[in-house]
This record gives sequence, structure tokens and C-alpha cells, in this order.
Amino acid sequence: MADGSPTWNFFNGTWIDGNPPLVGPRSHALWLGSCVFDGARTFEGVSPDLDRHCARVNASAEALGLKPLKTAEEIVELAQEGIARFDPGAALYVRPMYWAEDGGYMGVPALPDSTQFCLSIYEVPMPEPAGFSVSLSTMRRPTLEQAPVNAKAACLYPNSSRALNEVRGKGFDNAVVLDAMGNVAELATANLFMVKDGAVHTPYPNGTFLNGITRQRIIALLRSAGYHVYERIVSYTDLLDADELFSAGNYAKVLPINRIEDRALQPGPVTQRARDLYWEWAHA
Repeated sequence: MADGSPTWNFFNGTWIDGNPPLVGPRSHALWLGSCVFDGARTFEGVSPDLDRHCARVNASAEALGLKPLKTAEEIVELAQEGIARFDPGAALYVRPMYWAEDGGYMGVPALPDSTQFCLSIYEVPMPEPAGFSVSLSTMRRPTLEQAPVNAKAACLYPNSSRALNEVRGKGFDNAVVLDAMGNVAELATANLFMVKDGAVHTPYPNGTFLNGITRQRIIALLRSAGYHVYERIVSYTDLLDADELFSAGNYAKVLPINRIEDRALQPGPVTQRARDLYWEWAHA
């Protein structure tokens, strides 16, 4: 990897160390964006929902017109093989990915038979749950008619980067991104939850953002623990009036939000319970 962290990649039947050059200037993925990926986490000796992440990368490939080259079960087996190359208990990011090598001139779709597969696994520490700040971005999430929002596609992420750059220029850590209708969709890097009067609320997955695997897991765990969790339309005003805010995503799992605009928030009991429930489930 470019930052020098320990990395192993499975490509064309071989494990390769480091950050190998796998695409060239004529590769369809490089100049026309035909790339999908997924990200699982290994930490403290566990790999929660690894099978679901491996299944989702195949669904993303099909959504982008690529041809999945391995079954989800085969990717899981490769991931476990790769994880064993690192020190026990290492915090890892597990990233299976597909891309197209060929597709012709600009505007010509990727050719499915040119699909390539790589599994990249590298060390990334788990973020501490210290909390982070958020602000509203002027960027919007696209709809399915505008972009492949039904896939974890690399071409979607530059817009998230624009949102992050916008709010970080104002001194905030992450961006709240609205959908095309002006309702809250998610954060630039994770799904978003709010707590009001003990109940949990999160934007309804209306097809403009990815219904995250960690998001789904947190909803199920909180409901099993007796919390009322509502998937509904959420306005930015709702967030400004929330008792607690927290994020859910694969990279960091559950993190508290400690400031929205100029309003400070304390990490609350529901946020801590959501994090505890996830850790208990992951280690079960």
C-alpha cells in the first residue's frame, strides 16, 4: 500500500507483497471507472460478517456489468488464508475487488469477459471511539438513474471526497450528505444514526445510498436488545435536535459524534450500548 503498511494481495493465483502495479493507462477501470470493491474488517482475532462482504462484492460487480470470477465462499477462504499471513490479532482491512481491463472508447461499457479480481489485505488500526464532528455538505447523493448507487463502486467515492474536503475546510471531520430530495442520506464515509428520547432513528434506505452491512447489523442488535429503531425520513433539523448521534460503518464500526455545527454533544448511553452490542456479537 502507498502508506507502507504491511499488505498482501491475491492476484492471478498468487499472493503478492506490497502495492503491485496491476493496471495500465489503457485499463478500462483506470480511465473509465469500472471498479467495485468491498471492505471487511479483522480485529482482535475476529472477522465479523466477512461472508456478507464477500457476497456483496459479487453483487456490486454484477450491478456494474462485470463478471464475478469467484464465489463468495471462495473469497472467504482466500481472505482467511491471507489473514493468516499477518500477526495474530492484527487490525486489518480486507478488500476484495473487481475491475474491467477492456471496454473500448469513451462511453463504451466495460467488457464482462475482461473482468479482473484482486483481494487486498492490509494493516489499518481501528479508530479510537473518541468522537468526531460533522457539518452539512452542499454535495448530494445521486439516484440510481444517475449513478450505480446499488453497488459499492469506486466511481461514487470522488463525490464523497468533495463533501469531506468541503467540511474539513470549515474545521469539521465528516460531512452529512443529503439525498436528491433534501433529506439526510448518510455521512460521507458511513451510515448515520440519531437518538431522541431513547429511540433510535436512521435514514430509510431509499436507494440513494448503500444500506451498509454494519448498519443492518446494528439495527438488528439494538432491536434484539429492546430498543425502538425507526428507519424513516430524517431531516437535517432532526439531527440538530438529536440527543445523540453516531456512525456505523465497516471501517470503524460504531463511533460517537461529539459536535454537529456549533453544538457540542456528549457520547451517550445508546451509542455506547450499540458499540458494546456489536463487540459482544463479533466476539461471540
